[in-house]
Amino acid sequence: MELIAVILSGGLGSRLWPISRELHPKPFMKLDDGDSLLQKTFSRVISLPSVSEVMTVTNRDLYFKTEDEYIKVNKNELATSFILEPVGRNTAPAIAVAALKAIENYGKDAILLVLSADHLINEQEAFIEAVESAVTLAEQDYLVTFGIKPTSPETGYGYIEAVSDPLFENIGKNCLRVNQFVEKPNEKKAREYIASGNYFWNSGMFCFTAGTIIDELKQFTPEVVATAKSSIKAARSKAGKNTSELQLELDTFGQAPDISIDYAVMENSDKVAVVACDIGWSDIGSWNAVSELKLPDGNGNSVIGEALLHDVSNCHIQNEGRLVAAVGVDDLVIVDTKDALLVADKNRSQEVKQIVSALKANGHDHHRTHAEVYRPWGSYEILEEGKHYKIKKIIVKPGGQLSLQLHHHRSEHWIVINGVAQVINNDQEYLLNKNESTYILAGHKHRLKNPGLVNLVIIEVQSGEYVTEDDIIRFDDMYGRV
Repeated sequence: MELIAVILSGGLGSRLWPISRELHPKPFMKLDDGDSLLQKTFSRVISLPSVSEVMTVTNRDLYFKTEDEYIKVNKNELATSFILEPVGRNTAPAIAVAALKAIENYGKDAILLVLSADHLINEQEAFIEAVESAVTLAEQDYLVTFGIKPTSPETGYGYIEAVSDPLFENIGKNCLRVNQFVEKPNEKKAREYIASGNYFWNSGMFCFTAGTIIDELKQFTPEVVATAKSSIKAARSKAGKNTSELQLELDTFGQAPDISIDYAVMENSDKVAVVACDIGWSDIGSWNAVSELKLPDGNGNSVIGEALLHDVSNCHIQNEGRLVAAVGVDDLVIVDTKDALLVADKNRSQEVKQIVSALKANGHDHHRTHAEVYRPWGSYEILEEGKHYKIKKIIVKPGGQLSLQLHHHRSEHWIVINGVAQVINNDQEYLLNKNESTYILAGHKHRLKNPGLVNLVIIEVQSGEYVTEDDIIRFDDMYGRV
């Protein structure tokens, strides 16, 4: 029996703006200990004794960042694979592609443990026990979901109504048959669910064999399986040492129905079981949930970063470097980043997603990127920007290199702050050391590479009539972006 952990990393986490954005979404959000939610999910699954591979389904733009996150915590070098989506089509198509690849590599009996990249689970031993029960049920051809024992009348979660089944008694008392899935209730209904003792939060985690989930998808939503098969057939694949990637194409995968696995199968199948568990689970779905991760001070405030407070209570305050000062306020969420500030009523933190919708509608890029933007070769941060100029700090990882490129409307001046730069400037190639600089004229083909063992840091000053990111023509790129 092969156990494949499938991590779905496609959510935007719009309620956690301004930390979570389209090109740096919620799974990359760092917690107090320095690890991201994605890293915690990865570490959680590789600690399971029988996992053969971690398969991650994510957007192709997030691949290199995801790989970097894994390298930092994958100490045992467990096999990893990546399914890269050109566009998100919800969980059913993502799981279908993952299941078909598992069948291709391991056979129909391979067991998939499907987890979200951005959930938090604090009770690892209880999680392992729940997975063991789920695997036993999956081996008997059940579709297993994980139900979280509710601790409060939460209106932001869907619920699962479950009943006992004599067939499951030999597996464990926490193994139940699903009677029905119910949508997010109002508070009155949620209290009734908790009082009954038969309802559990729907965690969005699953376990089943690859063959069983494909058979059930064929029965209820055959178009999902059909587009998954055609997408795999048209995809580009690449394999390296202990890792592989499958790049799905927009022309095929873009035709997949936009449907969740709950709607596609789980709510229709008669093979659904639930493992009821108490594993310290949270989907970290709002700033209120984030505030609960931090031990509050004597006034009920949770603070991440530097803050100076006077007569402040029940606030969550978080910043990325600048001092936040607050006086005489209560029940607020204050989140400060390098390029955006959020101030919200703590009781209405779910409505932050409305700000993200407004940013999109207005064509404002703050819903998509941070001031610091991650690239396959490293990152850059915009320090200052004016009508005809832009100043960036660029960090290139050891061995990383930018594409061979050309700009029509701007020239660039590079100053090395740290490390050694290998520069191609038209027909010249040369090295720059710390405190040295070079000038790239508009229209010159150029490339920046880090041949050293430490991060290369440069300050780039752009000047010209047009200094936006789309003034770029790529001729060659080691990351396949041409």
